Amino acid sequence: MPTLTSQHGNPSSLHGSGRAAWRAVERAREQVAAVCGVKPRQVVFTSGATEADNLAVSGLAGKVAGTVVSSRLEHAAVLNSVESLADAGRDVRFVAPDADGAITAAALAELLARPDTGKAALVALMYVNNETGVITDVAAIAEVAHEAGALFFCDAVQAAGLEDVALAASGADVLTLSAHKINGPKGVGALIKGAGIELQPQVRGGSQERGLRPGTHAVSAIVGFGAALELAERRRVANRAHIASLQAELESACLAIDGVTLNGADARRGVKHSNFSVAGVDGESLLMALDDVGVEVSAGSACAAGSLEPSHVLLAMGLTVDSARASVRFSYGPATNMSEVQEAASRFRAVVARCRGVASGAS
Repeated sequence: MPTLTSQHGNPSSLHGSGRAAWRAVERAREQVAAVCGVKPRQVVFTSGATEADNLAVSGLAGKVAGTVVSSRLEHAAVLNSVESLADAGRDVRFVAPDADGAITAAALAELLARPDTGKAALVALMYVNNETGVITDVAAIAEVAHEAGALFFCDAVQAAGLEDVALAASGADVLTLSAHKINGPKGVGALIKGAGIELQPQVRGGSQERGLRPGTHAVSAIVGFGAALELAERRRVANRAHIASLQAELESACLAIDGVTLNGADARRGVKHSNFSVAGVDGESLLMALDDVGVEVSAGSACAAGSLEPSHVLLAMGLTVDSARASVRFSYGPATNMSEVQEAASRFRAVVARCRGVASGAS
């Protein structure tokens, strides 16, 4: 609250209020560094994970020559950055997921061993998928990437607060985080880089963040990020167990509904998400009908021009366009309780029945 209400100094200024703001930013940097098991100077604050992902992909690619490897399952911030490199003439390859949306170390090794792949420079794969919750064995991925002489970048946004995001545990050379995924402020993220890792800046300006992210610091957001990540890590084991029980309850209830399937069901998954495909319904109607009864879920992609776009993640997993469009994602957090989950499942059942009735009448 002080950084929002009374401490208005610029951390880059040398006067007293500027130094106070600088100390607040550096305290948050220490908190993030402690959770990630790195030194504070290895933490780069950004405006969010999207900026951090862009800096990671383009910043690393700008320093190393060779093939860039990613997957079609990545968040748009990573996928679009990789595709931009391809548009600029960089050799880019995509490792294919299995039917449950898992990217395996074996699949990566097979791709890297192909003679047409070329010398790998960078592997960019996420820790926990933001739509299906499928977990990647990032330590195994890192080992394969490093054996091939490539750097490994891990988008760990959906892992923070529930999985171990220490840089050493992931094996990553660069890792990205976002505050609002751990109940921190929106509009702030971080890039965590290994010792000796060099990045090419993507924004030009001053010397803030060691020149990697110039611009005046969002002090209150950064301070909130540090506090939120510290709290999330302290409560990680308890929160994960609590959320896992909620996930199990909702999935059991929803999968009892005829024609409802769980995307990524047989893969190892995180506990934050459940992504269901619902047969016999129009996806956009389902989404809106759930919202009307107070159940706020997400589709794979935001509505574009008033129509629901199929999730690129689900399409990459092999789902049909209709099945991808008729998929919704439930998310859970530490504040969610069992009665809310049970009520959501009850309303979901009723809405599915109503949407199927409408679809049947229309046909």
